[in-house]
Amino acid sequence: MPTLANKTVFITGSSRGIGREIALRCARDGANVVIAAKSDQPHPKLPGTIHTVAAEVVAAGGQALPIKLDVRDDDAVQAAMAQAADAFGGIDILVNNASAIFLAPVQKTDMARYDLIQSINTRGTLLCSKMAIPYLKKAQNPHILTLSPPINLGRQWLGGYIPYTVTKFGMTLLALGLAEELRGDGIASNTLWPQTTIATAAIEFALDKALMAKSRTPAIMADAAYAILTTNSRALSGESLVDEPFLRQRGVSDFDHYKNDPACDDLMIDLYIDT
Repeated sequence: MPTLANKTVFITGSSRGIGREIALRCARDGANVVIAAKSDQPHPKLPGTIHTVAAEVVAAGGQALPIKLDVRDDDAVQAAMAQAADAFGGIDILVNNASAIFLAPVQKTDMARYDLIQSINTRGTLLCSKMAIPYLKKAQNPHILTLSPPINLGRQWLGGYIPYTVTKFGMTLLALGLAEELRGDGIASNTLWPQTTIATAAIEFALDKALMAKSRTPAIMADAAYAILTTNSRALSGESLVDEPFLRQRGVSDFDHYKNDPACDDLMIDLYIDT
């Protein structure tokens, strides 16, 4: 069975939440994990830093390189990719996980706020992908995985918070475009999105604590990401994947252990997913 042993996985926004969980899943295979995020000091309300995750990665069996990184900074991203490649001899996988959430309609969106989410979500994905490509071209099974939703143009998704939606759909369009641009190089580019909301500290802090009981743990996203990243890059590219249906295709049938609250049977379907 393919594994990520000795593969170098560069994960943005990986100081907590889904990014951290993917990092730990890769570490259990003995991967080299680059924890690239802004949080190098403890946050008063959100647990986790690049250093705490690095320690967890090593404890799980991987090698770790924590890098303080703002994905909006061109020079810093280029330098981080070079640092990762120098430390581990290359880069095999990029996970575009860094993202900013802001759920408001146009009339309540300050342009500075829009510029922020656009620069992190869409531009950050483009920048990190662009800077990783020269290294990915040299890898044996190279993947870009972007955490963004299927492009769903249903009216129910267009009226409430279109500024945020534009940036997330922009990430997906970039990922699907990269799949075609890089197909000849054998570099896979796919997106991954959760079927249900995911219980992370950021969601609890930014949205509604009540959602936590109706959510799944980040482990389901990490398991889906792992299944993607261990697939032959020439066999899976240009797809907008959703965690549960993708894992079902791979033979998973029991999803109860992913519940954040084992007693809850009323899970909240995530944004952009039609029931």
